[in-house]
Amino acid sequence: MLNAHDITVSFSGEELFSGITFKLNSGDRVGLVGKNGAGKSTLLKIVAGDQEYDRGSMAFEKNISLGFLKQDIDFEEGRTVLEEAYQAFKEIKSIEKKLEDVNFQLAERTDYESEYYHNLMHDLDDLSHRYELIGGYNYQGETEKILGGLGFKKKDLDQMTSTFSGGWRMRIELAKLLLQNHDILLLDEPTNHLDIESIIWFENFLKGFSGAIMMVSHDKMFLDNVTNRTIEISLGQIYDYKKPYSQYLLLRNEIKEKQLQAQKNQEKEIRQTEQLIEKFRAKASKASMAQSLIKKLDKVQRIEVDVEDNAIMNIRFPVSITPGKVVVEAYDVAKRYGDNQVLEHVEMLIERGSKIAFVGQNGQGKTTLAKIMVGEIDFEGELKLGHNVQIGYFAQNQSEYLDGELTVLQTMEQSANDGNRVGVRDMLGSFLFRGDEVEKKVKVLSGGERNRLALCKMLLSPFNVLIMDEPTNHLDIASKNVLKRALKQFDGTLILVSHDRDFLQGLANTVYSFRDGGIKEYLGDINYFLEQHELEDMRAVEMRSREKSDPEDQPAGKQRHSDLKQKKKLQNKLSKLEAEISVLENEIINDDAKIAENFKAIEEDRDFFKKYQSRKDKVESLMALWETVHQELENI
Repeated sequence: MLNAHDITVSFSGEELFSGITFKLNSGDRVGLVGKNGAGKSTLLKIVAGDQEYDRGSMAFEKNISLGFLKQDIDFEEGRTVLEEAYQAFKEIKSIEKKLEDVNFQLAERTDYESEYYHNLMHDLDDLSHRYELIGGYNYQGETEKILGGLGFKKKDLDQMTSTFSGGWRMRIELAKLLLQNHDILLLDEPTNHLDIESIIWFENFLKGFSGAIMMVSHDKMFLDNVTNRTIEISLGQIYDYKKPYSQYLLLRNEIKEKQLQAQKNQEKEIRQTEQLIEKFRAKASKASMAQSLIKKLDKVQRIEVDVEDNAIMNIRFPVSITPGKVVVEAYDVAKRYGDNQVLEHVEMLIERGSKIAFVGQNGQGKTTLAKIMVGEIDFEGELKLGHNVQIGYFAQNQSEYLDGELTVLQTMEQSANDGNRVGVRDMLGSFLFRGDEVEKKVKVLSGGERNRLALCKMLLSPFNVLIMDEPTNHLDIASKNVLKRALKQFDGTLILVSHDRDFLQGLANTVYSFRDGGIKEYLGDINYFLEQHELEDMRAVEMRSREKSDPEDQPAGKQRHSDLKQKKKLQNKLSKLEAEISVLENEIINDDAKIAENFKAIEEDRDFFKKYQSRKDKVESLMALWETVHQELENI
């Protein structure tokens, strides 16, 4: 499907990567991994044709369709969620307009025997056939199914896209991509704006995808569940393994160990050969042997060990002072945004040392409750913080609060106090900002680098309760692992809002699930929650299946899709029937005129009256069928 050869890219005279070569075949599901700034997103853009490269070639099979989910998108204002999603079906929408025009003309025109009318009938047949062939009767139901899987409720579908956040708009863009049936999917951080339920649905969708996938993701569990191949970009080179992420890590270590052992054995042989050369050089009788050994040594291909980028963050979250036993108490907390009741009758008691995860679909109030705890937004009800509670808060968009015109060092120095200003450079070094990198302006940093800076800045203030809202967004897997280790060692109270199942494993011992304005407590880790949640969903499905239902009780999306499909078929059938009836009635009128003009001459022509009666019988039959079809259409 794709053959990339010797791809080299440079920025400001420095090579980002060089000589990259790989193939992409149908069925390949590639996880593109590496540190922030290694060039993962750049490589995706090159494959998509959105980025130039300095050297190399990119060859695609003929008629290959490629879809690219970028991290930044532009939306045209004035469309609903459904209307925007339908933009994925350009040919279908075009044919719908043509069918509407043809049906209108057939209903208006009366020149039934004309060549133009005959051509209209032919166009109707061709368009209807093509419409059905490309999924015209199924696309609306499929669209609602995909949007539902990505977390949209039925009431959301007719809302304007401008009323949704960037994360939800990204979901619409993802839905459009999945609906277009591309041969190759390029996905740049596709799970960043998805909740756990949507991620699980998305995983299952991609498992059934028959084309090729190349994705950048820092979600280890997502990579393990979806990919069958891993390409790592490290220090300008790629390492290609036909294994999902976790298996690739094991294989890479095994390969590196074998390379190291082979390298040691080779170096030992080389040293022995060099010693012989020095020994034989001194003797004239052995000079030719020495020259032979030198030539042999020159031909030896030196074994190289894959180079690793081992630079990692060094984080530690110190507890400021010990708070009281109860850290947070919430009674009948509620929050409304306009007509949207996000939280209602929420009660919660969090004790010192608790490790808690907030999970649930986006828009269910997780971030809202976190903001209520830190005093960022007003609310109804009562929420009290315990004695000596000092909260450290990392917001979901924390990096957006950074001033782009300041340097990394200035950002830290402005937030430091007299007690920690001296150690600012050391702190930045622990977060991989070393040497001249501290003089970079914030606006030129990558998303992962900004997140690292925001984490570092947070440590300048004391805290014993740490609330973190999606802290892993834009962090590479190595940085996430470091952050996870630091949080495991944190002795204070931890509240995590996250959709990253692998990150939450081992961090939380209590899970709060947010749904329909309320919260439900699960006294267990994230795996326990997922197991219980799946059982609850299965029980809900089982209860629904037991209920006796008629078509009106079917899920609205499914019923709506069925109705629309049937309606279009019946409308096209009516148009054909009406056209056929009109042609026959016109022929009967002509026959009546002939009979009136010269009955005696026609009376002797038995075939004439036989055809005449056949036409009348046919009209009567078609009219009966028309009434049946029209009644079916009325019922819908």
